[in-house]
Amino acid sequence: MTYFKSIIFFVIAGFCEIGGGYLVWLWLKEGKPVYYGISGFLILALYGVVATFQTSNFARAYATYGGVFIVMALLWAWKIDGFKPDKFDIIGAVVALVGVGIIMYAPRS
Repeated sequence: MTYFKSIIFFVIAGFCEIGGGYLVWLWLKEGKPVYYGISGFLILALYGVVATFQTSNFARAYATYGGVFIVMALLWAWKIDGFKPDKFDIIGAVVALVGVGIIMYAPRS
């Protein structure tokens, strides 16, 4: 159950960071109204809170989150922006997930 909760927190944090950043991007780069930017900043702040729910230490949780972020960013771009990941994007994402598994979930003595 601990692994499941950890993964859920990574996914929620990913949605907060990517979604918040996307709203700021739309405001500054695409001319959307200022409330897009304000909403994005608030959601980005929520990301910082959600990340603290990980049971691991800061370094391990954030290093691991980097790999999760890679995968989620590619999925977001594919589903929201119409970006089509190529085979190298997918290979890189798989390598990142393998790294995530080793860093966060490998048994330690």
